[in-house]
Amino acid sequence: MDPTRQRGPHTFPARRSAFTLIELLVVIAIIALLIGILLPALGKARASARAVVAGTNARGVGQGVAVYTAENKSFFPPSYMYGSQETGLTWSFADQQTRNPTPVNGYVHWSMALFDGEGTAGEAFENPALSNGGAPRTNPGADEEDWEDNQRNDVGQTAANAQNLPRDRQLARVGFAGNGAIFPRNKFQSSAGRRLNRLVKESEIQTTARTILLAELYDSGNSWSSLADPNDVGEFTIKSHRPITPFKGIASGFGDAVYNEPSIPGPGANVPRFAYPSTDPDVGELVENDEDKGEGSMLDRGVDMAGQPHGGTGNFCFVDGHVERLTTLETVEQRLWGDRFYSLTGNGTRIRLEPRPGN
Repeated sequence: MDPTRQRGPHTFPARRSAFTLIELLVVIAIIALLIGILLPALGKARASARAVVAGTNARGVGQGVAVYTAENKSFFPPSYMYGSQETGLTWSFADQQTRNPTPVNGYVHWSMALFDGEGTAGEAFENPALSNGGAPRTNPGADEEDWEDNQRNDVGQTAANAQNLPRDRQLARVGFAGNGAIFPRNKFQSSAGRRLNRLVKESEIQTTARTILLAELYDSGNSWSSLADPNDVGEFTIKSHRPITPFKGIASGFGDAVYNEPSIPGPGANVPRFAYPSTDPDVGELVENDEDKGEGSMLDRGVDMAGQPHGGTGNFCFVDGHVERLTTLETVEQRLWGDRFYSLTGNGTRIRLEPRPGN
């Protein structure tokens, strides 16, 4: 070998065993940036998925109502009835008074009229966008897991001292409520001089594609205090068995007061005695609630029970079975709850149509 072609000794550079501090900081900053970019997108994807599931479930409940009406001479179910026994689904018209004559019997809810049981079918009434999938029974029974914090049932029991009875025949969690002008409350036997409830036939509703059948419930995020009796302090009853009452009596007002709205005979029989709540902020009857990011509204136990858990909108299922995503305010402005208080007896059940906003 030609010695002139020999090469001198070679040395290899020492291997670096770790990143420098600056390199680590750069990597951490990149990871944090990626997380900051991805997390909102993942959160939006999850929220969108919950909204889709809620809409699908609302449509499923609407289909269940359609089956019920087909099997029951076109009548919609009542939202609830006082049970005639401690268990089972039986009820009597004679028991449907202003107050429950046998409180231990609890309520028979329309969810059980559609889904007789609490298996997979009952999941259609749940809503993944709401606390615990929906509101608990008003009378949950003895299982503490079925109760909410600070909840008290109709006979004063709490989760700590609950007995087996009363236990409502209602799915364990409900994320939807019916339109009270279609799903009547159970006041079929009442005091003289008051309006009563009546069952409603599907054929009575002329604009099925523009009349809301059911809506997602408003979840306050505070153990369902959004469905509490306004007079409760501390522990409260959660009135999940009640429908959404969309109208007010022109003379009497909101809530149970609609039963006292005068039923004028003779020439005044066809004069509307009910109205949509005002959307004028100065009146304060129906106003989007900024503190809750548009998730609720302010009204005395009327359409404020309808929630907006999907970015300020909620799923509303219409009588014809289709579902739309709207705000509660839009449903009132567009008069989508109907043109008559179908579920009340007496004259003047048509709805007085106020001028639309901007007109």
